[in-house]
Amino acid sequence: MRSITKTFPGVTALADVGLTVAPGEIHAVCGENGAGKSTLMKVLSGVHPHGSYAGEILFEGEPCAFRDIRASEARGIVIIHQELALVPYLSIAENIFLGNERASRRLKVVSWNETLRAAAALLARVGLGAEKPQTRVADIGVGKQQLVEIAKALSKEVKLLILDEPTAALNDEDSRKLLDLIREFRDHGIACILISHKLNEIRQVADRVTILRDGRTIETLAVRPGGGTGDGDGDGDGGLSEDRIIRAMVGRDLDHRFPARTAYRGPDAGTVALAVEGWTVRHPIDHERKVVDDVSIEVRRGEIVGIAGLMGAGRTELAMSVFGRSYGRYEAGVVRVDGREADVRTVPDAVRHGIAYVTEDRKTYGLNLIDNVMRNITLPSLPKLRRRGTVDAHEERRVAEGYRTSLNIKTPTVLETVGRLSGGNQQKVVLGKWIHADPEVLLLDEPTRGIDVGAKYEVYTVIGRLAARGKAVVLISSELPELLGMCDRIYTMAAGRLTGEVPRAKATQEVLMRHMTTHVRNDG
Repeated sequence: MRSITKTFPGVTALADVGLTVAPGEIHAVCGENGAGKSTLMKVLSGVHPHGSYAGEILFEGEPCAFRDIRASEARGIVIIHQELALVPYLSIAENIFLGNERASRRLKVVSWNETLRAAAALLARVGLGAEKPQTRVADIGVGKQQLVEIAKALSKEVKLLILDEPTAALNDEDSRKLLDLIREFRDHGIACILISHKLNEIRQVADRVTILRDGRTIETLAVRPGGGTGDGDGDGDGGLSEDRIIRAMVGRDLDHRFPARTAYRGPDAGTVALAVEGWTVRHPIDHERKVVDDVSIEVRRGEIVGIAGLMGAGRTELAMSVFGRSYGRYEAGVVRVDGREADVRTVPDAVRHGIAYVTEDRKTYGLNLIDNVMRNITLPSLPKLRRRGTVDAHEERRVAEGYRTSLNIKTPTVLETVGRLSGGNQQKVVLGKWIHADPEVLLLDEPTRGIDVGAKYEVYTVIGRLAARGKAVVLISSELPELLGMCDRIYTMAAGRLTGEVPRAKATQEVLMRHMTTHVRNDG
């Protein structure tokens, strides 16, 4: 890609960007949210068609002018976007082969036997061998949906695979499997472009990394000695250090990944703000299966409590079911807020009792993407802005502007459509929405998924500030370093059950993983 320039009304997203990927290479592209990574890949894959940008694309030595995704796929370029592109009410098999159907040669119609057989083989390849191809996509979690996207890409004749945050929705174990799969592609001569904010993963699998900042190419570095162009600025093991990548991404050193915590000193410090007792929830379709099984946890004021677990452990199901029974079929259990039993049968009930939930899927459940920043922030708390029966528009604007400043939401105006913001700034809008609601308990489900290291630090700062004000925070994360860096205590779950409770002083990745991989209750 040579001298790629792409503009939108009032914004230059890419300015003279260059990118070169060798055959059979894993080439990472890094940068903060809004740096232009996804836009560059949309140009390459034809989402932004030829003619809508300046510059030149050469593939296998030939100039390319892709008018759409079908044109790029015909050349063997397949992109998996950060935003899932699946049809929820079709089956896994139907989604994998949508537009690429397996047809019967004799009858010229879809061969369902072949479709199911091929889908099962692809699911096994991406680590979803236990899932039935006939299962609706709507009935599997967002992490598994990401793997279905990978399987969908594998069903095509791929020469260059573009992966935009492929492990953002995956836990450590499934991420490792996917990274092994990417290495396998490289061994078979398939080139991969990997966009990821997980710098440890880039160091594990990438040969080279190109860093973008503010829509411009900053530099291309070799991840390991002999891996290509670069200065080889390593960290003692002969490889490129994460600090070196961060310095290029943000234009400065980021000395600490996690902000210092300020302890809550209020008169009710240490009192239990949230207690969940004997909580049991069954699967919404398979009523024989318990997705949350007799779980009891408590969170004190000023405390950040983590919940760790592998995919399918029941972490999200626990949070969603506590938040107004948003998931599953409630069977038993009690929720107490400040010692009093709370009726949380509906979302408004949960909000009224001071419970807020930041979903892992902000685009589907956390935001109204076609509305502006202001209304997204104020929507859950409109009664606070009511004057004589109507919303006070001036106060609404003032409140939104306050959160734009305090949360450093990068947007020219609070009237900007949320869907146009970067992922990190969208996440800050979600946090602002619930901070304005002034809850006593915040359930944060993967709050930093898909956002860059600089934006993560800002989100961590907000979380720490909330705990310092006496709020009780539950942090669900698939990134164990995030839990270890932020939490006072960490619960572990497996197969819907609580398997451990680890204080910060005793918590290590090894200890947490041991608890996460056992189905036997162990309160060590």
